[in-house]
Amino acid sequence: MIIDALKYLAYVLVFPGFLFCFLTGLLLCGIDRKLVARMQKRVGPPILQPFYDFFKLCGKETIVPAAANRTVFLIAPLVGLAGLVVLQLFIPVFSFSAFSNVADVIVILYLLLIPALSIIIGGASTGSPYAGVGLSREMVTVLSCELPLVLVLLAVGKKVGAATGTGLCFSLTEIVRYQMANGSLLWRLSMIPAAVAFLLVIPGETGSHPFDAAEAETEICEGMLAEYSGAPLGVYKLSHAVKLLTMTSLFVMLFLGGIGGRLEALVYALGLTGGAAGALVMLLSVLVLFLLCVLLTAVAISLVHAVTARLKIEQIFKYYWTVVAALALLSLALAWYGL
Repeated sequence: MIIDALKYLAYVLVFPGFLFCFLTGLLLCGIDRKLVARMQKRVGPPILQPFYDFFKLCGKETIVPAAANRTVFLIAPLVGLAGLVVLQLFIPVFSFSAFSNVADVIVILYLLLIPALSIIIGGASTGSPYAGVGLSREMVTVLSCELPLVLVLLAVGKKVGAATGTGLCFSLTEIVRYQMANGSLLWRLSMIPAAVAFLLVIPGETGSHPFDAAEAETEICEGMLAEYSGAPLGVYKLSHAVKLLTMTSLFVMLFLGGIGGRLEALVYALGLTGGAAGALVMLLSVLVLFLLCVLLTAVAISLVHAVTARLKIEQIFKYYWTVVAALALLSLALAWYGL
């Protein structure tokens, strides 16, 4: 019992929990900013700049507005970050899963709403008119992303469910197992539109350019974050970076899960799986490949950042409910007819 408790505690605090999310999320955010700058022929900030910003904010004074609800104002950022860490625990890393057989897409959808709700509630607690404008925009963005995201998950679930005879498959673990046995879904013609739609959903879910209308600094002074400072603001910035990690991780598991099967077969063929050392080699190999896939996904998202102009809030809604939703719906229709 004690060993099991320590194991799960390590999952929550180290990998794939808080420490992994903290280091990988901020590093991924720094790489994204650097890539976008290079694509736009700028030098850009150092890759470690998000780490500098986070620790700098944690060292500054936290000012709570007089009109704010102090408890909600301070707790909301922590709740959002906790929701993202829990979400990352439920996403398998190819064959490795911290909590196997308990993660499904319904849980993912619920957990994805927690960070958005926390920032909306936190902004509403400040009493700032700028925050009011920002949180209304955030609600529109969340509603805009939900439809195409649900359609993408339904398309993947129908594709795997039809192949396995279960109708609809909502288990992330089963989706990954199917890909490890039959190849990644990204290489299936019917799933390509869904993969493209998911890549376009990620910037909206993370509030990244060009879908950052809720926090457009030049328009409404950081929107919902207008009254935040010090460590709470740092936690919100960290949550943004961690959500980029969780969304790219989810993309890898939904569409590139089969790559892990090929790696594991190679490790077995090389005879590197015996004993504790072999298990460690397998875990490190899977982790490195996983991070490489996440990085490549982030590069694709950075390309969207670099070539797209900032959208107005009404354009975001129309964009997601027409173009992106149509791509996801096309994949769902093809999967429904067994293609």
